[in-house]
Amino acid sequence: MKVYRQTLRNRLVHWGIAFSCFGLIVTGILQMPVAKRYGVTAVFPSTADFFTTLPWHYAFAIIFTFLCVFHLAVNAFEGSYDIVPQKGDFSKSIQIVKALLTGQDEPASGKYLPEQRLAWAGFVLTFALLIVTGLLKTLKNFAGIEFPDPMLFWLAQLHNLGMVLTVLLFLGHMAAFLFKANRFLLPAMFSGYVDADYARRRHSLWFD
Repeated sequence: MKVYRQTLRNRLVHWGIAFSCFGLIVTGILQMPVAKRYGVTAVFPSTADFFTTLPWHYAFAIIFTFLCVFHLAVNAFEGSYDIVPQKGDFSKSIQIVKALLTGQDEPASGKYLPEQRLAWAGFVLTFALLIVTGLLKTLKNFAGIEFPDPMLFWLAQLHNLGMVLTVLLFLGHMAAFLFKANRFLLPAMFSGYVDADYARRRHSLWFD
């Protein structure tokens, strides 16, 4: 028996953000520039051209920003706050990790595990940093808009920090699936469904 967990909209937004974020990281790194240094231009010559990779970076940024804002706006409009961190999530996350390592019973959870809510908040803050600094970095390209050099320096540093944090959060997100119990969540991001026994066992508050 299967339980419907993720709507088609949620899945499309999830994968849209994931792919556009990946595109942003790749095109952002190519602007540093590193393509020629590491031989990427031998296969893709255009990757060394800043004015070729920049429009792609902007295109991915538009998709990424739209989907992030759409996700927050729609959930706020619908009053869906299951993924928003709750009081005690940090301590409950520690309890769950201990339970996974020792084989003990986990504390009852809702639709999302405490660590999932904390990870979501981490992504929201990091993505907000990327979007705000990215928009400000773009503004300086318009005629008549100038920022002092120290501000440009820190915008670049904070934008790069956002990229590094995004990569680290992604690695942490993937590392969660090292625990066998978490792998039952994967089908929901493709088909929308999870196993009913899994939902009853780990998400009893939501299942009931």
